[in-house]
Amino acid sequence: MNAATMLAAVVALTAAEACSPALAAGGDRPHRRATPPAARWDKATSSTFLDDAFSVLEGPRPSFEKAVEPVAEAARAAMPADAGGGVPWSRLVSEGTLTDEIKDMRAAVAGVAANASDFKGGGYDRARDAFSSIALAFGVIAAYDQDVRWKRDAATARDLFARAGFNCKVGTDQSFTETKARMDDLEAMLEGSSPQARAERAEDFAWSQVAGRSALMARLETAEAAIAAGIASRGDFERDLARIFHDTEIMAVIGEVIQQPDFEYHDDDSYRGYAAAMRDAALELREACGKKDYEAARNAAADLRTSCDDCHGDYRS
Repeated sequence: MNAATMLAAVVALTAAEACSPALAAGGDRPHRRATPPAARWDKATSSTFLDDAFSVLEGPRPSFEKAVEPVAEAARAAMPADAGGGVPWSRLVSEGTLTDEIKDMRAAVAGVAANASDFKGGGYDRARDAFSSIALAFGVIAAYDQDVRWKRDAATARDLFARAGFNCKVGTDQSFTETKARMDDLEAMLEGSSPQARAERAEDFAWSQVAGRSALMARLETAEAAIAAGIASRGDFERDLARIFHDTEIMAVIGEVIQQPDFEYHDDDSYRGYAAAMRDAALELREACGKKDYEAARNAAADLRTSCDDCHGDYRS
């Protein structure tokens, strides 16, 4: 009897047992045994199997006596942490939001960098805020716990745009020239290349060097205004859903960043509490957007606004 014939016999026997009246009635399985084959395995078939499989295995046999670790515990143990040891960035912001934020801020800089007179006449201030937001996005990309676009060049871009943001506190020929150079770098990255410039890297990275508090507060105010407009009515909410989702993730990121070591007030428990409350309220609003739940979005937006107002009552930029 060859292997195929033997296999067919076993399958037929198994099917017969499954259909037996005893099993159908829930009784005990009858003690039946397969009939030994009339003929021995042929030489070609018998050479396929080992007389004792354990004779060729290496190492101790596995033990199945220990209880398996709960799935939730295993997931938490495997959860990657961000650069500051807090919430993983992928929980706070999506790759799409980071990419769109960089593109949006690129357009903002382009609007004030068309000529030197506009830039020096006040455009430098808007360029500073936009560069700071770009630097923040690249900073998150560099520390992101998943593989995302621009990750290879993110640390260099973070430092380049952070420096441009700090230098754009004033409108000078030098800051205007740097703005144009950073725009060229950004265009290259959007087209798939690396930035041409190289930043001087500090030995110890600090989030406080990525963007100043005033620039981050300006970004928060813009996000708050967009969210308030987006939840003014159910129709506004449904129309501006994507915009609200984007700005809630940016607010969640800022709420996490300003708690990082070396950031101003990072060691103040009250301040960290306000920042965490803002981050968490933003995440609740994001969840409501994902579910397209207008009432939940209104409640989360109110909590978000309250967290900001409470913080502003005790701290000033």
